[in-house]
Amino acid sequence: MLLKAASFALIGVFNAVIDASVFFLAYFALGASIAASGRLIVANIIAWLVAVSGSYVMNSFITFAAESGRRLRRRDYLTFVVSGIAGMIANTAVLVLAAQAMPVWSAKGLAILASFVVNFSLSHFLVFRPRKSKTQ
Repeated sequence: MLLKAASFALIGVFNAVIDASVFFLAYFALGASIAASGRLIVANIIAWLVAVSGSYVMNSFITFAAESGRRLRRRDYLTFVVSGIAGMIANTAVLVLAAQAMPVWSAKGLAILASFVVNFSLSHFLVFRPRKSKTQ
C-alpha cells in the first residue's frame, strides 16, 4: 500500500499542478465579479472538473493497474468521479477556511494535501478494490 500511496502522490503532484494552474487562472479571471468566498469556490470547482479525468486515466494505468487491468471502465470512472466529489468538498472546505488566516496560495496547498488523504483512501478502498475472479 505504501508503494501505491507513493505512486498516487506522484500522479497527484502532476494533477496538483494542473489543479492549481486552472484554479489561479479562474480565480483571477473571475476578479471581483463575485464575493471572495464565492470566487474561491467557483474557481476550485472549475479546477477540479479539469483535473479529475486525467487523474482517473493515470491512476488506472499506473497506480491501480493491477486492479483495473489497465482498462478504462465507465463504471469505475463514475465511481472515481463520485468519490472525487468527497475530495473536492474536503479541498474546498479547507481552502475557504484556511484562506481566512493565510494567503490564498498557502491555503490552496493545504487544501490539496487534505484532498489527497480523502482521494487516496476512497480510490484504494472503493474505486480500485481488487476484483473477484470469475472462476470463484
